[in-house]
Amino acid sequence: MVEISAFSAEQIKDPFGILPGARYEFYLDLEVEEDDELYSEQGLSVRVVYGVEEARSGIVKYELLERSTEKYLEFELEAEELEAIEAFCREHLP
Repeated sequence: MVEISAFSAEQIKDPFGILPGARYEFYLDLEVEEDDELYSEQGLSVRVVYGVEEARSGIVKYELLERSTEKYLEFELEAEELEAIEAFCREHLP
């Protein structure tokens, strides 16, 4: 399981009104145990685009990154990790 140690969030500007609803970009610093396949000595973060519309809210896209190098990682989060991150984003909308 992952723990969120720090985060930042801001609304993504859509000056042309192309996207329905509002979009928010979250950067979450994650702490994972050393025996987890996601573990990286450089640290781990996730960039999340969270959408809020009248009928639906949730994660639109996410990307895992090594914290110190900002290199993208080719891993996917497990369902319960993704649910925890989605709940965190919902609770911490700016």
